[in-house]
Amino acid sequence: MSRVSRLLMLIGVLALGVAAVGIGMGFLLVKNGLSARERPSAVESVVATTIRHWSVPAREKERRSPVSSTAEVLAAARAHWADHCAICHANDGSGETEMGRNLYPKPPDMRQAATQAQSDGELYYVIQNGVRLTGMPAWGAVGHDDEESWGLVAFIRMLPKLTSADVKEMEELNPRSAEMDRERDEEAEFLKQPDAEVSKGHKGSHR
Repeated sequence: MSRVSRLLMLIGVLALGVAAVGIGMGFLLVKNGLSARERPSAVESVVATTIRHWSVPAREKERRSPVSSTAEVLAAARAHWADHCAICHANDGSGETEMGRNLYPKPPDMRQAATQAQSDGELYYVIQNGVRLTGMPAWGAVGHDDEESWGLVAFIRMLPKLTSADVKEMEELNPRSAEMDRERDEEAEFLKQPDAEVSKGHKGSHR
């Protein structure tokens, strides 16, 4: 068999493979509709991961972070993460939030190997440029500077090592609604009351 014949055969096999995937995706779409409640199938996950990997230019994958993981850099990145990223990715990177659970596809657990095995450049590129057809925005388009994004790369590397105390501290940095602030202030005010007044109030409630 000639080289041209082998090449044509390979192209044919790839075309059949793409067609098979397309038919499978079409079947799932007809079966499940466009509901974001469904969990992506194994085929969808593999295809999405592969496309994401291919979409990052080779030169970007080879980039190494120019930012040292100092205590100051990590503290700033942790605060930034809690304020901007945790709403979807959770403080601990698990993706287990109300917003994250209802996205399609769901945010990955960034503590796991699928994320941690990515190069610094890949993580940076995704932060800056986002991922099409997902909930991941392109933060570089809204003024995210290089130092902030590289700091987040450093923080992502630390996610598997976060302690429950770290996560608890980050909760104070999460965005809060006016209602949440009001409830917090009322609770703090209640706890400031002298024990005698609190006890008196409890006794009165039993009359």
